[in-house]
Amino acid sequence: MLKYFPRFFLYLNLLTISLVTPVFAADESSLALSQTEEAVILTPKPGPAPRINGPKVYGAHPEHPFLYRIPAQGERPMVFSAKHLPPGLQLDATSGIITGFTPRAGDYIVVLHAKNSHGEDNRTFKIISGDTLSLTPSMGWNDWYAHYRSITAEKVCQAADILISSGMADVGYQYVNIDDCWPNSNNPKNPDRIGPFRDEQGNILPNKYFPDMKALTDFIHAKGLKAGIYTSPGPTTCAGFAGSYQHEAQDARQFAAWGFDLLKYDWCSYSHEVSKPPSLEEMQRPYRLMGSLLKQQDRDILFNLCQYGMGSVWEWGAEVGGQSWRTAGDLGNHLNHIFDVARLNAQHGSKERPGAWNDPDYIQIGWTGNAQGHPQKRFPLTPTEQYSFMSLWCLMSAPLFYSGDLTKLDAFTLNVLCNPEVIDIDQDPLGQCAKVIPGDGQTFLMLKNLENGEHALGLCNPGDEPVTMTADWSALGLKGKQRVRDVWREKDLGIFGKAFSVRVPRHGVFLVKLTKAHGIGNLF
Repeated sequence: MLKYFPRFFLYLNLLTISLVTPVFAADESSLALSQTEEAVILTPKPGPAPRINGPKVYGAHPEHPFLYRIPAQGERPMVFSAKHLPPGLQLDATSGIITGFTPRAGDYIVVLHAKNSHGEDNRTFKIISGDTLSLTPSMGWNDWYAHYRSITAEKVCQAADILISSGMADVGYQYVNIDDCWPNSNNPKNPDRIGPFRDEQGNILPNKYFPDMKALTDFIHAKGLKAGIYTSPGPTTCAGFAGSYQHEAQDARQFAAWGFDLLKYDWCSYSHEVSKPPSLEEMQRPYRLMGSLLKQQDRDILFNLCQYGMGSVWEWGAEVGGQSWRTAGDLGNHLNHIFDVARLNAQHGSKERPGAWNDPDYIQIGWTGNAQGHPQKRFPLTPTEQYSFMSLWCLMSAPLFYSGDLTKLDAFTLNVLCNPEVIDIDQDPLGQCAKVIPGDGQTFLMLKNLENGEHALGLCNPGDEPVTMTADWSALGLKGKQRVRDVWREKDLGIFGKAFSVRVPRHGVFLVKLTKAHGIGNLF
């Protein structure tokens, strides 16, 4: 989060953004459109019968605590079972939560099963016990753009409750992440959170709004969800709260003892401790140190590098122990370049793979807070732009972290966040980022390889007018007829022999799944 940091890094962030020209702006005109454009719900409402969702492959370290809540839509109560569950793991048949300890290194093919009075469903789930975590992009919620400096343990618990009650957990959202402002501060802007950074033993101290961190993670874990925390390698965080500088090993042990499952490590004040501009070695040093320390803990802790793409982090983020890394500056509340973010991010797509993800920042739709404490407001995106946001992130295989106010979720926002077929594109086991194919004018295509030889295709129109776009199979390197499925509407559109054309609205992405067709069917 780029909230407070040296001028050099502000310049670096602006330089990164200036490499591309924004093609639309979420300004007053866009806000006016969002109030006039009809918010059409495209995702069909889940039926009462079970539908198991979530990743098909899951990585964990041997002998570490294991926790996984089977994501399943459908009417509750529901009865869960699992064939070939490895030794050391147990499944609660009522909640669908798998707990225990990860078995010895190896691959374990499990068949998950869910049943209720309306039907049943199965899904293959491959557990890989080994060195690699996050075999698919992580999913969850982060508080920053919703609560900023007003975050409390109570709001975090409330978020965990809503992930369950809203159905977000049923499509794979599993991390509940605390961002900045949980420790004590010496910043006058946070008068009610000022206090000593550490106790006499050097242990970092949460502020009064987080009275019991272990109880907080226990609450989250009891729901089958995971907990994330935030700090900086510098003396203070971006907002002026206690950082981990010179206490890295102690903090890594503390985060593990508290029971956290993810750490976001934000560069922030570390710039004061190194030369300006820092060398590549200096950029890597704090992340290499913390990455090594997290691996020494007795639990799986995902490591998110938040340093805004400095030093081409996509080249070395995995090497220093990261599972994901920010590739540029914060989107903030402006959101005026999501198409450019996708094109820029895709340039680094060859560096992505299972366990190593480019992170273009959080999904921001619905309602947002304000860093200065102003009243919350809706994110200024039209309904079409909100669909585009989610479509682009899934085509990029980006981590999916919603960062809006969960207490103000509505049916439209949930429909954008919770389409299981769209999420499956993000969570595809191949773990590839879509490639960008330039089109006419401002338009472009994004083609993503999926498992079993299938493809996801986004027809992207960042321009200000609707256009008819065509995807030619031969130009995309696809052979034969293709069955085209509109994943947002979960509807087959037919079999197309040579090409597919569709009218794409302004700032829109028409997202389809392509499957090679062997029969004639309805040929277009």
